[in-house]
Amino acid sequence: MNILYMLIPLALLLGFFFVISFIWATRGGQFDDLDTPAARIVIDDENLIININSNNFKTVKKEIT
Repeated sequence: MNILYMLIPLALLLGFFFVISFIWATRGGQFDDLDTPAARIVIDDENLIININSNNFKTVKKEIT
């Protein structure tokens, strides 16, 4: 019975911590865009262009905007 006097406040404190953490993450924009990170793996990060006019083939990185 004495352990309940310690476990109940500890559980309430832990629950309060998780609620505050969730509110902080939500206001910080953590859950704003859920679709882009899942589709990012299929998007090419860079386009490779081969310059055939030169003697040695150069690879040029071009960022996608």
